[in-house]
Amino acid sequence: MTINRRRFNQLLLLSGASMSLPAAAFAEVTPIAGGTLNFILETEPGALVAVTTTDNVTKVSAKITEGLLAHDFDLNPQPQLATEWIVSDDGLQYTFKLRQGVKWHDGKDFTSEDVAHSILLLKEHHPRGRGTFAPVEAVRTPDAHTAVIVLSRPAPYLLRAFYADESPIVPKHRYEDKKPAESPNATAPVGTGPFRFVEWVRGSHIILDRNPDYWDNPKPYLDRIIFRVITDASARAIAFETGEADLGSDSTIPLSEIERIRELPHISTVRKGYSFAAGVRRIEFNLDNPYFKEKKVRQAVAHAIDREAIKNTIWYGFGEVIYGPISPALTDFFTTDLPTYPYDTTKAEALLDEAGFPRGTDGIRFKVFHDYRPWNEGDKRTGEYLKQALGVIGITVNVRAQDMASYVKRVYTDRDFDFTSNSMTNSFDPVIGVQRLYWSKNYKPGVPFSNGSHYNNPEVDRLLEAAAVEVNRQTRLQYYRDFQKLVAADLPDISFLSQSYLTIANNRVANHTTGATGISGNLAQAHLLQRI
Repeated sequence: MTINRRRFNQLLLLSGASMSLPAAAFAEVTPIAGGTLNFILETEPGALVAVTTTDNVTKVSAKITEGLLAHDFDLNPQPQLATEWIVSDDGLQYTFKLRQGVKWHDGKDFTSEDVAHSILLLKEHHPRGRGTFAPVEAVRTPDAHTAVIVLSRPAPYLLRAFYADESPIVPKHRYEDKKPAESPNATAPVGTGPFRFVEWVRGSHIILDRNPDYWDNPKPYLDRIIFRVITDASARAIAFETGEADLGSDSTIPLSEIERIRELPHISTVRKGYSFAAGVRRIEFNLDNPYFKEKKVRQAVAHAIDREAIKNTIWYGFGEVIYGPISPALTDFFTTDLPTYPYDTTKAEALLDEAGFPRGTDGIRFKVFHDYRPWNEGDKRTGEYLKQALGVIGITVNVRAQDMASYVKRVYTDRDFDFTSNSMTNSFDPVIGVQRLYWSKNYKPGVPFSNGSHYNNPEVDRLLEAAAVEVNRQTRLQYYRDFQKLVAADLPDISFLSQSYLTIANNRVANHTTGATGISGNLAQAHLLQRI
C-alpha cells in the first residue's frame, strides 16, 4: 500500500478532527477498536528495527518487532514471545519456552531458530548488545519452541535485557547471508508485533497498520499509527497545540514550551515509562585527535564550561548536574565521590599553556570542529554554547550541523570528527548502557553509539569485565564506583547533565504507557477514547 504526501495530509487531518476536545468530553470504558494515532518524531531514524542502532528507531521498532520479554514499571519480566523462562542455578543457562502459533507478518512460522539468529546478531552488531550478550557462548534450539542461551560466565543483569526495543527478535530468513544493515528488514521490516509496516516516505512519515493476525487477539485496538517526522521544533509544538499530534516525548517540543503545552486542556504529561532510560548528556572527545588526545586539553575544556549555566539556560532546568558517567537515576550505582572541574577559565588557560598550546598572535590556540547530535534544539544550543565557552580560552570551534544519518556516519563510521555532544542511555544496568561507551573492546568503527572516543584503559576494562559477572552485589557496586573515578579523572568525555523525561499525549489516547518502556513499547493496548 502506498500513500502519497497529499493523501497522507488528508489522513492526518481526518484522524485529528476531534483532537482538541477537553479531557472531560471523554470517558474510558472497554477499548473501542479503530482510529489512527499520530506519533511525532523529532528526527528520522536510520533504520526501522533496533538491531544495529539505538537511535530514534526504538520508538518505531517495538510496534513491529517483539522481544522475548516485556517488563512492568518495576522492571519485573513479563511474557511476550517467551511464555516461560528458567535460569540454571549456576546462572549459565537461560531456557525460554516460546509462544506457539505465532506468525511473522509474511506468514512464516516464528521458531527458536529466529531467536538463536537474533541473539547472535545483537551480540555482534548492536551498540549495547555487544556488551550485553558478550557472555553468550551458544544458543541451542532443541525444538521449534525452546531456546537455550548458554553463557560462558554469569550475567546477573540478563533477564532485564530482552525487551523489544533493546533486543528485538527478528526473522532469520530476512537476515541470512546478509549484513544486518543491508537486510531489507532494516527499511521494510517484518515482525511478529501488533502492527505491520506499510510505508516509509523519507523526510515525511512512516505508516504502520494493525496486524489482524496478532497472537494477542483482540489487540491491537488502533487501526493505524502514523509516525510523522517534523524536524522543526516550533512546528512540533504547534502540532500538539492544534491537536494534529497525539503522542511524543519531551524532546519532541522545545523545552521552553513544555510548561505552556502541558497546561493545555487537551494535553496530559506522564513521567512513567522511562525505567530503562537514565540518560546522560555528555561531550565526547575523539582521542585520536592531536589536541584532545592530551589530557590537560580535556581538563581545560572541563573547566571552561559552566554546568549550571548549561542546565538552566540550554536545558531549562530539566536535569541534574553530574561529573561522572552514571546517572543518579541508577541510585545503587551512582556515586558523588568523583574528581570535579569547577568553572574556572583561568585554570583552563593555564592547562592549555602547560599542554603546549599557547595563544598565537591572533589569540587562537587551535581550531576544531564540533558535531552535535541532531536530536533536538537543546543539542544544537549545546554546540553553540561550546563554541562561545571555548572561544574564551582561545579554542576556535566550528559547529557543524547535519541530519542523524550523516552524524552517525561521520562520528562512528568515518571517524571524521574532533569532538561531539550527545546523550546516551545508561539503561537499567551499567553493563547495558555504560560499558559500551568505555570498554576498549567495544571500539568498532561502523557501530553507532558505542566507544566513539576510542578510549582504552586496561584498568577500566578490568573493572567493567569484573562487574559484568560479579554476583556479590556489594563487590559489584564497588567495581562501578572505582570505574567512575577513573573515567572522571581520565575524561574521555565530559558528563555534565542527567536527563529527565516526559511523555506528551493528547487526552484522546488511552493506555499509551503501560510498562517500563512507555511509548517506545508496542502500543498494543493503546486506544482512542470516544466522545460521550
